[in-house]
Amino acid sequence: MEQSDTRIWIRAISVWEISIKTSLNRLKISETAEERISFLLEQGCSPLVVKFAHAFAVRTLPLHHRDPFDRMLVAQAQCEDLTLVTADPAIMAYDIRTMDAST
Repeated sequence: MEQSDTRIWIRAISVWEISIKTSLNRLKISETAEERISFLLEQGCSPLVVKFAHAFAVRTLPLHHRDPFDRMLVAQAQCEDLTLVTADPAIMAYDIRTMDAST
């Protein structure tokens, strides 16, 4: 990911999930999500919004995973031909490129 030609996307769906988890005290972060996302955007990361095509693609995914946030991440990776960085083995079961984040 640190290669200069690698484009890193920040998914709106991930920001949404982080916002929910921090508001429920299920995720503790040292800075606000707004501060961290602003920093990442300044460093050259790109935002990825949810498009209709992504929402439609969820309908055809096998039910390897029931979490709607994760299913949207898979649909976006599929539609946009992206590599999804994850430690979740259920996500790795989908027919998309993944990078194992568990190591």
